Amino acid sequence: MTAPETEAPGSPAIRLYVEAPLAAGATVAPSAEQHHYLRNVMRTPAGAAVKLFNGRDGEWLATVESLGRKGAALAVTAQTRRQQPEPDLWLCFAPVKKARIDFVAQKASELGVSALQPVLTRHTQVARVNEARLRANAVEAAEQCARLTVPAVLPAAKLDALMTGWPAERRILLLDETQTGIPIVDTLRRRGDTRGRPWAVFVGPEGGYAPDELDLLRRFPNVTPVGLGGRLLRADTAAIAALACWQAVLGDWTAPLD
Repeated sequence: MTAPETEAPGSPAIRLYVEAPLAAGATVAPSAEQHHYLRNVMRTPAGAAVKLFNGRDGEWLATVESLGRKGAALAVTAQTRRQQPEPDLWLCFAPVKKARIDFVAQKASELGVSALQPVLTRHTQVARVNEARLRANAVEAAEQCARLTVPAVLPAAKLDALMTGWPAERRILLLDETQTGIPIVDTLRRRGDTRGRPWAVFVGPEGGYAPDELDLLRRFPNVTPVGLGGRLLRADTAAIAALACWQAVLGDWTAPLD
């Protein structure tokens, strides 16, 4: 039997993403990093409660069964939340420098993206993307914001190669710095019939897309070019602003998904 899907007073603050299946009676071994966090950072005592999620089985309450120098065991007891559908929203962004790409991964995860897709464009200033670091930031943000999944981190791709295999059903919200007169919220409201369908937000690099790159993106039938007002935003700011607007109009900030 599952527990009520409400937070009880004094519910555990520690929440961990795990790969293992979750069910009542299961025992989960935390990763080396999680073991260090539980033992040395949080100094978690045996018998303490933690929450676990894996992106498939909902969220579960577990008890620290053992926490020794070389390993730990978490005993899964009861489900606290069932797995729920989430928006299918990709963030396709030109990589920026380290601290700011960490920020993008963290905040995009908090805002509910389903995938982080680094895109290499003509003006992209970062040639290599540390996918493991992006993944670590996404996991940490998912643990802290109480979402039930962790965004996928897709391999960096050149823009033309990405668009060659672009799925026709995935709509594109294109942040186009030349479209200052097209308000993003008004445009999304007119696309209200697409709620619940797959989308991607495209954010260019510092300096913007090259003209031929904009031409390439605008040729797609499901692309919606929008502006973000008259102020010149940094690429990481623009990404978070666009995701917030999308969530407020077409995402799970408005009503539960069907």
